[in-house]
Amino acid sequence: MQINRTGSAHWAGGFKDGRGAITTQSGALKEYPYGYASRFEGVPGTNPEELIGAAHSGCFTMALSAILGEAGLTATSLQTTAKVTLESVEGGFAITAINLNLVASVPGTDEATFKGLAAKAKAGCPVSKALAAVPITLDITFS
Repeated sequence: MQINRTGSAHWAGGFKDGRGAITTQSGALKEYPYGYASRFEGVPGTNPEELIGAAHSGCFTMALSAILGEAGLTATSLQTTAKVTLESVEGGFAITAINLNLVASVPGTDEATFKGLAAKAKAGCPVSKALAAVPITLDITFS
């Protein structure tokens, strides 16, 4: 099975004074603004790093739900936040780290077993695999 999804970006102008817009195939984002200020100065708009974080947290959480199901478990709640770190490095900028922070409530299992299942989801998630060049950490709060 092969699934293809698309996202697109349009840009006009220079690096600092230009404006961009991001659109997703699903329409979840339609010409959503991004630019230098939203990426580097915290003004409203999106940026590639937060979109990577949203994609990674969504993929990991869904993968974990599937792994829990295979183990006969169902989560009451899985809340994942992915912090994507962008740093200035020699030659430009680089994503240097991703931290997945998971708050989970899963009845019927213990914390050690759950952490093992979560590690399996982190390793097997397609977005984690795509981002394998970046160190990815996982912090878990379990109840």
